[in-house]
Amino acid sequence: MAHSENLTPEQAHKAAVKRILTVTGILAGVTALEFAMAFTMPAGMGRNMIFVLMTFVKAFYIVAEFMHLRYEVKVLVLSIILPCVFLVWLVVALLLEGAY
Repeated sequence: MAHSENLTPEQAHKAAVKRILTVTGILAGVTALEFAMAFTMPAGMGRNMIFVLMTFVKAFYIVAEFMHLRYEVKVLVLSIILPCVFLVWLVVALLLEGAY
């Protein structure tokens, strides 16, 4: 996003509205894809894993945009993403072990 000191208030407002609409469109697109997959794919482990992964994609995108993590230092980003990777591994392990 452009720095606000270089923009007029009208330009800054238009840029903010455009960014919000872009984020809304991306999240709506991923959600629509989830709904389409829910009604077209047969139930099973593969579908569940896809839903879990798509949920994490949306969560990371929301955190990056609304918590401004995209603009932070790499060490801070890794300290948040690394535990989430282990959480994904835990969910996968529990789903696989629960199938036995």
